[in-house]
Amino acid sequence: MNRLSGAASPYLLQHRDNPVDWWEWSPEAFAEAKRSNRPVLLSVGYAACHWCHVMAHESFENPATAAVMNELFVNIKVDREERPDIDHVYMTALHSLGEQGGWPLTMFLTPDGDAFWGGTYFPPEARHGRPSFIAVLRQIATIFQREPQRIAGNAGAIRSALQRTEELPLGTGSEPDLDHLAVQIGGAFDARHGGLRGAPKFPNTGLIELLWRAGTRTPAGEPALAAAVLTLEQMARGGIHDDLGGGFARYAVDERWLVPHFEKMLYDNAQLLALYALEANRSGSTLAREAAEGIVGWLEREMLLPEGAFAASLDADSEGVEGRYYVWSLAELVSLLGAEDAALFARHYDVTEHGNWDETNILNRLDTPDPDQDAASRLAPMKRRLLAERAKRVRPGRDDKILADWNGLAIAALARASALLDKPRWLDLAENAYRFVAESMSDGEGLAHSYRQGRRIAPGFALDHAAMTDAALALHDATLDPRYLGDARRWGAHLERHYRDDPTGLLGMTRSDSAALPVSPRPTHDDAVPNAIGVHAANLVRIAAKTGSEADSDQARRFMTAALGAAARAPLAHGSVLNAFDLARNGAEIVLAGPDRAAFHRAARALRFTTTILVDCPDAAALAPGHPASAMLREAGPSAAFICFEGRCLPPVTDPNRLAEAVAAGR
Repeated sequence: MNRLSGAASPYLLQHRDNPVDWWEWSPEAFAEAKRSNRPVLLSVGYAACHWCHVMAHESFENPATAAVMNELFVNIKVDREERPDIDHVYMTALHSLGEQGGWPLTMFLTPDGDAFWGGTYFPPEARHGRPSFIAVLRQIATIFQREPQRIAGNAGAIRSALQRTEELPLGTGSEPDLDHLAVQIGGAFDARHGGLRGAPKFPNTGLIELLWRAGTRTPAGEPALAAAVLTLEQMARGGIHDDLGGGFARYAVDERWLVPHFEKMLYDNAQLLALYALEANRSGSTLAREAAEGIVGWLEREMLLPEGAFAASLDADSEGVEGRYYVWSLAELVSLLGAEDAALFARHYDVTEHGNWDETNILNRLDTPDPDQDAASRLAPMKRRLLAERAKRVRPGRDDKILADWNGLAIAALARASALLDKPRWLDLAENAYRFVAESMSDGEGLAHSYRQGRRIAPGFALDHAAMTDAALALHDATLDPRYLGDARRWGAHLERHYRDDPTGLLGMTRSDSAALPVSPRPTHDDAVPNAIGVHAANLVRIAAKTGSEADSDQARRFMTAALGAAARAPLAHGSVLNAFDLARNGAEIVLAGPDRAAFHRAARALRFTTTILVDCPDAAALAPGHPASAMLREAGPSAAFICFEGRCLPPVTDPNRLAEAVAAGR
């Protein structure tokens, strides 16, 4: 075994038996590079990454290739999920070279950590215009030793590009026209298949949510709503959706959602759960409800860990083949179901003798008829039988580390979806996961980022605290337990104290006192996960409404102004900020007043969380002085709900069954 045998990350442990003399990212690794005057080869990947496995099998497990790596380089292996800051900095460095990027990320660094060249996957032999990995290694090492000025020039240019990229915008942004932006974004969506036009196709949940919000805000937003709903429907029908086991793969390689890149990530499914629950609640769509229920079924069955929290991901590969675990042949269906049932199943799930992908079949419903009631009742036990049979196959690997940010996204989604779809058990899942992260991943006043088998990676990143704050606020809405609001306020204050960039008022990715990388990573845009800035902006709006504190309100306004300044440069890359602004501008406070407010609480939880904030008011003293509902409390009877918009409240609602109607009328 190499040095990775003591790592916490399952991805790093996959490489512990490589003949490569791997180091974890550490000062000692760079000290060795300086001592031996060798460049650093930085390899970044993650456990569910198919091409990471390919390069590992072709190169890192090859003794001849490993010998060259060990002779010429100090080799560092990084799990991008465990250290997203390292991944962000060096992926940005690769982009500065004009490369598209992706994983595995292969970067060449000076002993001081400055990138001077890089790429992604390199084949063992030259092919398709790409040089062989060994040829690259030898050439890079030769240039490093013989042309130090060239290396210094490249490193300096990349460092300058990184510094420009990571400069946070100064100044403030004007309030965006959300309806106009929805028209722009809707115009970029595929009118036939949904999602952004072209391939590959990613969920882009922040943009789907922005369109959905616009479409449910005003009648003029109907085209935006149609684009969002089409996307959700086509994804649920596509091969990206696991119709048997539930959950969604990370993306589709084609434009119609048929062929997934088969890894399943916790963060994608958390964000999609919230969207499908919203749409099922709005429209009564069976497809949306089943998609939401399938995600939770998958979380419980395959991702729930003994600690009560959720694992990070499932691999794309099993038995060394991408997607093998999920695909079927027609002959298998006939053998398991019998000819008659197999024919029915094949008709509804696009199964043919020669398949729809590489002579096999990805189950999907893109071009198949919706089953009638009789067919649906026959298909249900078939799906259960096939799922049970599939479970006997060699399973894809599971990355069982617990990440605070991804669990925060899942907890918030479960808590909110439980109310929208009347699933009390989902709330239990949310509270159990929350309890583990809040208690076992506590790090002073903040949180650790990662946990596995008793080992923690700390301190956490900005998104760990922002996502868990959102989870705490969602659970406060669900339970009205003041401890959750206390956690939200504490983690929010921790973010402001340790992650805030003073000149701009925004958040950096890492603590201000974190060990230095070539630059401090301070992205503002959303990625596959929302940026902490957008999540924190929405959190501050909710906290200010719940506490009624003028100081909290001032902080929320200041941060929103700064966040909009960041979003102004590229609005379509900042969906989370725009969605937070929608909450601030169009949200309604639902004040739940009186000792007998439980019925109003149940009714309020079923409202769409995108633009509602629940304020608990067991008695008049619970409201902040000067709150517009204060004057009406005495006249409202023993219990009531008040619907408040930007400093004004409507007359009290005294019948819980009329609350949704009153909110709609009040807008």
